[in-house]
Amino acid sequence: MRIAIVPGSFDPITKGHVDIIERTGKLFDKVIAVVLVNPTKKPTFTTEERVDMIKRVTGHIPNLEVDSYSGLLADYARMKGAQTLVKGLRAVSDFEYEFQQALTNKILNPDLETMFMMTNQKYMYLSSTIVRQIAAFDGDISEFVLPEIKDDILERI
Repeated sequence: MRIAIVPGSFDPITKGHVDIIERTGKLFDKVIAVVLVNPTKKPTFTTEERVDMIKRVTGHIPNLEVDSYSGLLADYARMKGAQTLVKGLRAVSDFEYEFQQALTNKILNPDLETMFMMTNQKYMYLSSTIVRQIAAFDGDISEFVLPEIKDDILERI
């Protein structure tokens, strides 16, 4: 079985994230969207809230599992039997950081490959940070997130 992991902080999940998860689901037998817990970051939403939001906007993807993990992604992939990490790239600036991560993960788990997927052009500018900033100034975020979670984001921010 070909298993891929789409990792991220998903704080909150955006339409761009969902697009990458959907497209990954068409290429692999099983996809795991995993909320990574980074102890150096202060997320807006709890891990449980982020997992819940992902589940609510991806329920239409039959081969998707949603999970969270605190630890090394290379270890998580080994534990789940995943062969591939799928990372969405918006711009060249994303590549440098993601390339470092891919090389590090390959050292930690030699059986793990990283696949870079270009973001759909309509989401190239989009990030969770932008969504939070627009929401903080009472802007309309409906172009950036799915309706199932829009109110959750606006209530929190």
